[in-house]
Amino acid sequence: MDNRAMVKKTREDALATREALLAAALQTFRERGVAHTRLSDVAARAGVTRGAIYWHFKDKAELFAAVCERGTLPVEALLTEVSRTVQRDPLATVKQLALMALKQLAGHADTQAMFDVIFHKCEFTDELAPVMAKNDADRTACLTQVQALFEQAVAVGQLPPHTDTYLATQGMHAYMVGLMHEWVLTPTSYDLAACAEPLLDTYLAGLSLRPPRCP
Repeated sequence: MDNRAMVKKTREDALATREALLAAALQTFRERGVAHTRLSDVAARAGVTRGAIYWHFKDKAELFAAVCERGTLPVEALLTEVSRTVQRDPLATVKQLALMALKQLAGHADTQAMFDVIFHKCEFTDELAPVMAKNDADRTACLTQVQALFEQAVAVGQLPPHTDTYLATQGMHAYMVGLMHEWVLTPTSYDLAACAEPLLDTYLAGLSLRPPRCP
């Protein structure tokens, strides 16, 4: 094996080990909770040494951040793109983005596991403060982009001119988080993929008929 082939194999092995560690961490966090998980638990589950995990992650906070990053919904990147351009039907765009997020959750076990950890198995301790700060910043950016779409909806007459787009955005966020939180807790309660569209229609129809008003 020549040097280039050896380098390629080493890189591939490292990526495979990292992916195995992330998968093991997700399942261990879900079973034990983040606070009660040790790096040695994750290493054992992944079938690697404790030293191997430190080669990839300096501590549990960095590992948890990588798990969260791995489970990022693809809709987040799309939201950034569409919020920067004028949409012909802004409310339909909001609906489609939210629908993508809910169907991603309903159809992917790893996404369900990640949100179960974040919602139900994670204690927001000082150890995770940097991760939580990044998550807060990402959430603020996401909500700013959704608000921009609601402002476009006002501009094209889909929402009344007196609509408080900030409150509309906060309501949409609370609605989405509530749906995701409760469904992850009891996923057999209903078919989220099948019900996602009518659930979103309910919120958006109410928003159009009785929007929150500017003070």
